[in-house]
Amino acid sequence: MAELHGTCDERFGEVREMLASSLDSDDAVGGASAAVYVDGERVVDLWGGYADAERTIPWQRDTITNVWSTTKPMTALCALILADRGELDLTAPVAAYWPEFAAEGKDRVQIRHVLSHTAGLPTFDAPMTVEDLYDWEKATARLAAQTPRWEPGTESGYHVLTQGYLIGEVVRRITGRTLGTFFAEEVAGPLGADFHIGLPAEHDHRVAPVIPPSAPAGSRRPDEPFHPEIQAADANTTGWRRAEIPAANGHGNARSVAAIQSVLACGGTLGGVRLLSPAGCERALEEQHHGTDRYLGTRMRYGMGYAIQGDRRACYWGGWGGSLVFVDFDARMTVAYAMNQMIDDGGLVDDRALGIVLAAYGSLPT
Repeated sequence: MAELHGTCDERFGEVREMLASSLDSDDAVGGASAAVYVDGERVVDLWGGYADAERTIPWQRDTITNVWSTTKPMTALCALILADRGELDLTAPVAAYWPEFAAEGKDRVQIRHVLSHTAGLPTFDAPMTVEDLYDWEKATARLAAQTPRWEPGTESGYHVLTQGYLIGEVVRRITGRTLGTFFAEEVAGPLGADFHIGLPAEHDHRVAPVIPPSAPAGSRRPDEPFHPEIQAADANTTGWRRAEIPAANGHGNARSVAAIQSVLACGGTLGGVRLLSPAGCERALEEQHHGTDRYLGTRMRYGMGYAIQGDRRACYWGGWGGSLVFVDFDARMTVAYAMNQMIDDGGLVDDRALGIVLAAYGSLPT
């Protein structure tokens, strides 16, 4: 069985077994980390495998990797924090904070529409290169000039990259700080969490490059072009790491992801640091849309920046290739999984992450 490192409460041995099993599978190439927090206590903090495809560099305690859309809950948390402070009204028009955004009928787009992927701006209309994503002013100006593809709030279409720029620009207009800076100073810094939106060069040596999936699945509608078309290898470039792409280029590991998001599960605090009120946390579970997402092709329940789990008071989000964070409010539990070997089967959650979540639930006292 794969060698694992870290700590694991004996009650959660099933999580250890599940992670080791996934790293032992025939198609396992890289490495991974898994973490579980219960009631603010870190009960699982495990890692194993390798940081490179050649399997020459062991995955270390401080190894981090690009977690793709598992960045989105970090950006959503920033919006929830500002809302809790009274600086952001989640039901207000985006244009109340970003006046130029009102062009082309977007005065009807509210903050909650952006958080729930119902704003009608699922992609950039004009052709964009990956390098254009590194230019914040260009990306946000193009979104401000676009026309919604549908009446805001009436249907959902996964805003793969645009959500981060839309929320990020609102945060910038309110605070005078970029999303990455606000997150570092108001979230990751106070919590001591090793997660970055815009990675400083000093951390490059700790990055496990993503390993592209062997057989990418096409999950987007072919009649609606996506701009720009991202390749997995783009995440391994210096330009991608340095940019702030608040929907997709967060770098961290399971420990940091679980620590930050466990704030929601614990009424707004972790380790004596309060980021939100209990009521502010609950806003993540306010359903904004329930129906088939026109891009994902599956039924989704969207809250404020998170997908809502159907049969419990829980929310989650995952990243392209397999990373995941799952937050259960009643169990006060947060589970996270991060890896560099991507698998793309067209779904939001793959079996590796789902196995970790189910193992964590199986370990809870009955």
